Amino acid sequence: MSHAGGAELPAALGAGLAAERRRARSMEIRGKTALVTGGAVRIGRAIALMLAEAGANVVVNYNRSMDAAAQTVAAAEAHGVAALAVQCDVSDLAAVQRMAGVTLDRFGGVDIIVNSASDFGQISVPTDDYETWQRVTRISIDGTFYVTNSLAPSMLARGGGAIVNVIDLSAWQPWRRFTAHAVGKAGMMALTRQFAVELAPAIRVNALASGPVLPPDNHPQERVERAANLTLLKRWGQPVDATSAVRYLIEADFVTGSILVVDGGEQLV
Repeated sequence: MSHAGGAELPAALGAGLAAERRRARSMEIRGKTALVTGGAVRIGRAIALMLAEAGANVVVNYNRSMDAAAQTVAAAEAHGVAALAVQCDVSDLAAVQRMAGVTLDRFGGVDIIVNSASDFGQISVPTDDYETWQRVTRISIDGTFYVTNSLAPSMLARGGGAIVNVIDLSAWQPWRRFTAHAVGKAGMMALTRQFAVELAPAIRVNALASGPVLPPDNHPQERVERAANLTLLKRWGQPVDATSAVRYLIEADFVTGSILVVDGGEQLV
């Protein structure tokens, strides 16, 4: 067997490289089962529908958005896959364990987890609003840990899989008045790297750090324009920019422990 320079490789080495190339083919989403936390609305919904369109069965986790979850499930099923909405506060360990049980009963396990549940509750320091601090940080940090820890065994039993945590630039660029949110996202970034080490080589774990791709409902136009001007590209992205990045992280077999930034250059401004 010859390599690019024309020299012969030892037969055993050549066979090993060929086997490695076969093993390193990208993960196939079609036929897999994915669980998306916060999957009923906004970016979580867009990710859930991207996965359904790619052929994955989808578990749509929601906390309060029951009607939106039902609509997301119906839209996912329109792609010819199975979909299931499961109510669960991801900061509640017992609730997460119940959700894991429901998922295992229905699908036998999961191959893909997307941790996108989030809370943008605002607090400044000093504060006496400990409830917001606890709620926001627990959804991001405890929720990501509980969901991943509860479902990783089924992933390993199925031969491995991929996990994507959805964070944003506040993980390393603090936002005034968003202390709890920023700390929560920084915690998710740390968990991404720690999980990548703990779960390798069978499970790859990465994070998407998304910039402005989907403005909040009823967002004032001046704030929309201000956010656009904070990027190098002077515009908002689209949900597909985030979902395409998530798909890449799921499929890319040689990427783990990475933070993929999709922000129009905002972090450089």
